[in-house]
Amino acid sequence: MAVNWKSERDAAIRYDVMLGMIRDPSATSVVLDLGCGLGGLRDHMEQRGLAHLGYIGVDVSEAFVDAARTRRPDLRFEALDLLNSPTDGLEADYVVMNGVFTRRENLSEAEMTDYMVALLTRAFALARVGLAFNVMSACVDWKTEALFHPDTAAVAGLACKLSGHYVLRNDYGLYETTCYVYRAPYPPKDVQA
Repeated sequence: MAVNWKSERDAAIRYDVMLGMIRDPSATSVVLDLGCGLGGLRDHMEQRGLAHLGYIGVDVSEAFVDAARTRRPDLRFEALDLLNSPTDGLEADYVVMNGVFTRRENLSEAEMTDYMVALLTRAFALARVGLAFNVMSACVDWKTEALFHPDTAAVAGLACKLSGHYVLRNDYGLYETTCYVYRAPYPPKDVQA
């Protein structure tokens, strides 16, 4: 149930990579799916045995949110523009932003970078543990004008503005990079390695 992904297989990989940021999948946590579309991530969580995790879906499109609510009336979906709306009650353990920054359409690279910095800053403020987002990889032999391919060092620099605790993943076979940004290092300092 991925919105605008060309391949269900690739969408499942992306969902798995996003969920890979969860440090302890057995713990009770809440996932905030920012840019949720129809809530396909939640379906995937259930297929992967993660139904015990809480879920909140947020999308800027009221049409998507209405359709998601109709499709899954058992879940919480909110229609809001995170940059221009209050976020009371949206705090979660993990914030996932899958596909939010992969297309830049008619924005310049500088405008897209500014948008990404602003939205990541707002989204990270909602995450008690961490945040995951993806962009198109800069390590490709092709690029299109509609996609956003920031340099890997630039992605790391953006992550550092949020926290010094981050992971960059370019290891899952798709033409993109996923970044996990955490509030605290892992393992916790009180745990002996």
